Amino acid sequence: MRAISAINIDDRLYQKAATLAQQLHIEPEALVTIALQDYIRSHSKALLCQSLDSAYAGGLDESEQLMLEAMRHHQRQLWSDA
Repeated sequence: MRAISAINIDDRLYQKAATLAQQLHIEPEALVTIALQDYIRSHSKALLCQSLDSAYAGGLDESEQLMLEAMRHHQRQLWSDA
């Protein structure tokens, strides 16, 4: 575990964090660790969503369109044979 010797936090924010940490029966440093982990996880998910949105924003390329049509044709055959 890496220790940071000092970090500047607004006094009011620190007091709120210290109060919450006390209510949770953990040290303020542990609360900061939990908060950072949660923020990083949330940010990573947001980046993944943005990446997927960008990847699919342009629609299907030609090969994907051909594959989709082939799958639709196959599904129609399955339904007509049933």
